[in-house]
Amino acid sequence: MRKLASIQRIRSLERIEGADVIEKATVLGWQLVVKKEEFKVGELCVYIEIDSVLPETAMFEFLRSKNFRIKTMKLRGQVSQGICFPLSILPAGTAIEEGMEVTGLLGIKKFEPLIPSSLSGLMKGNFPSFIPRTDETRVQLLEELLLEHAGRPCYITEKLDGTSATYFVKDGEFGVCSRNMELHREDRNIYWQMADTLDLERKLKRLGDNIAIQGELVGEQIQGNKLKLQGQQLFVFSVFLIDEYRYASLSRMKELAAQMDVQLAPVLDEDYALDAGIRNILEMAERNSVLCPEAKAEGIVIRVKDAKEHISFKVISNTFLLQYDE
Repeated sequence: MRKLASIQRIRSLERIEGADVIEKATVLGWQLVVKKEEFKVGELCVYIEIDSVLPETAMFEFLRSKNFRIKTMKLRGQVSQGICFPLSILPAGTAIEEGMEVTGLLGIKKFEPLIPSSLSGLMKGNFPSFIPRTDETRVQLLEELLLEHAGRPCYITEKLDGTSATYFVKDGEFGVCSRNMELHREDRNIYWQMADTLDLERKLKRLGDNIAIQGELVGEQIQGNKLKLQGQQLFVFSVFLIDEYRYASLSRMKELAAQMDVQLAPVLDEDYALDAGIRNILEMAERNSVLCPEAKAEGIVIRVKDAKEHISFKVISNTFLLQYDE
């Protein structure tokens, strides 16, 4: 579960060339700009991640021009992601513990873009409990995991900026899900339109297993269609074997995709040894899209190939975030 606001430690402070009143701080794997001498190395602070919306209170009035939303910014050439506050912003008597979440305590919400009617859908039920959701953790939060699994073989896919979709068959029943819920059949709904276009119900049932495919819907009417695709397309990024409660390997996913005649998300590297350095991994996300070479890719997704447990995370391009004011 993502912690939008938490108590964290200032890992380092570095000078920003040409800047007299600001400096670069590192918190977790994030880098951000802070006022010079406001914090000390090793000091605890309240760190608030990008995508957070702060409450409209006097304390945060300085953010009104930004609609109280925390975004990726660039100041004096330094990318800044998130914002730090001293512990004094917490209510008196708050127990202080490193890593403790304070999102609710401060009234902070996650930014949610407006969803067009074609993507909203009519809720049939909650997202199925027998399939994991498609949420990925950002690499900046995974320093310990990178150190633990450094050198392990991975594969890398392009992260596409669309909307995630899950299609499944369980005990003969076909289901269609958005990121957070299962959807009733509706002709105007893009998720169901794609299911019909690709004949996914028949194809999944033909496999004869309880199985789910998860992918990204991209194209017209979705997230501004940054890749300039015609119509809408589905790019599968995972196959989940429901009865075994595990993800299929890359090779098995390729086989199933071929059987179903569905596209996979672009595979960029099938033999990548995991790097322990967050900065090196972030640099890998700075690339143009395979699907539209003149457009910046949103980023990459890295998955460990041989882990017993599922290890997967996303790396979002800072250039992409700045370009689209995110």
